[in-house]
Amino acid sequence: MNRWRQSVVEIQTRKRQVNECERAQTALSKVTACFQQMAAALGSNMDGSFLREELDETRTVAHKICSGLHRRLITLLIEMEQGQEDKEQVERLWVIFLSSLENFQQDLKKVKVLQEVFPLTQRKDRQALVNAGFAGGTSEVAARAAMVQTPWLTIEEKTNPDLKSHIAEIDVLLEEMLQRVNVPLWSVEPAQEAWIEGCSTLDGGQDEDESLEEMMEVEVVSHKKASGCCHHPNCRVGCLLCLLS
Repeated sequence: MNRWRQSVVEIQTRKRQVNECERAQTALSKVTACFQQMAAALGSNMDGSFLREELDETRTVAHKICSGLHRRLITLLIEMEQGQEDKEQVERLWVIFLSSLENFQQDLKKVKVLQEVFPLTQRKDRQALVNAGFAGGTSEVAARAAMVQTPWLTIEEKTNPDLKSHIAEIDVLLEEMLQRVNVPLWSVEPAQEAWIEGCSTLDGGQDEDESLEEMMEVEVVSHKKASGCCHHPNCRVGCLLCLLS
């Protein structure tokens, strides 16, 4: 195989790996969101053995995705050179994955504390549950988490750790990612502007300002009539002075 053909194969392979990491990050976000929603029901009137089992199963899925994504992102960032195509995209995934791990770890800590406060080892333990007003159940959320698929054809089978070990393992993953990969967080730029979906166009903003200004003028005019102002049409400063007098 000549060098040109080999480089083309390497580029295609790297693009496939980057796309797999993107799909894995999307899958992780869905699973951890479901885990967070189920964790909110711990200690409430919706708590029970079924919820505890579904939390463990969802945590297992998240653990598999985290392990694979962690290893693949580190490999990509170590092998890719500065200025290489897709490097910025992989760095953004790296930052998003760091944030996802930290948030997921906080949810794991919350679950650990709530399970210790509400052990549910005996039937009488249900008397300590709080009637939080939950309606429905968590089965639909658990089903959504179970339907999430990892993008990899082969999944490395790893033993799911217990809750305490899982929390400690995330600390190791975070430390390893920060030490082995030299990517300053401040240097990673977002792919799109923040809150872009909530920003209106420039024209729309001007229309909104004009409508607000018209409303204020109407209010000022009403006060002028009540206070005996000079009623000059262009005297806005005078209107304010009249109102304060």
